[in-house]
Amino acid sequence: MDKEHRLFAHAKKFSPLTEEDWQASFPFFETLSFRKKEHLAQGGSPNHKIYFVTSGCLQQYFIDNRGISRTVQFAIEHWWIGDFLTFQQGQNSDFYIQAVENTEVCGISGENYGQLLEKFPVWEVYFRQIYQIAYGAALNRVKYLYGFSKEEIYFHFIEQFPEFAQRVPQYLIASFLGLTPEYVSEIRKNRY
Repeated sequence: MDKEHRLFAHAKKFSPLTEEDWQASFPFFETLSFRKKEHLAQGGSPNHKIYFVTSGCLQQYFIDNRGISRTVQFAIEHWWIGDFLTFQQGQNSDFYIQAVENTEVCGISGENYGQLLEKFPVWEVYFRQIYQIAYGAALNRVKYLYGFSKEEIYFHFIEQFPEFAQRVPQYLIASFLGLTPEYVSEIRKNRY
């Protein structure tokens, strides 16, 4: 399957998108490639695109007031990533998006997104489903942060998301979970 068609296959799982709709709507998307460590978006700049990962892995992060990078999201194949608030509002973003490995995406700008939804309401069905899933996942993450010990948070993450544990460096996983790389090394050493 062509990498671009991965978006079509994904959209069909959550909506009644037809091949005809796909062919007519694909020009609203842009296929992009990024090398490992290359940035798709820079904090402090406008980032009016969201990205569907067709291959590879991305991280989204911000720099806190002490200059420390804080990962807030990862995305692998069939996941969306972006600063959805600034995407909708057209403001500058505080978030960076960087390739963790060589990555290919289908990106869509805020302007194209609005036109796509207007012309093809079936995409609205798709995005509503995706946003609901993402919101539920975000709530679960908060629940785990409040309910689990730091050690439980780490091991829960690697057991629930082995694909990330195998592909993402430990220091980025630590950042995502609000842990230090040293702490992660210590609890891994004690467990294994």
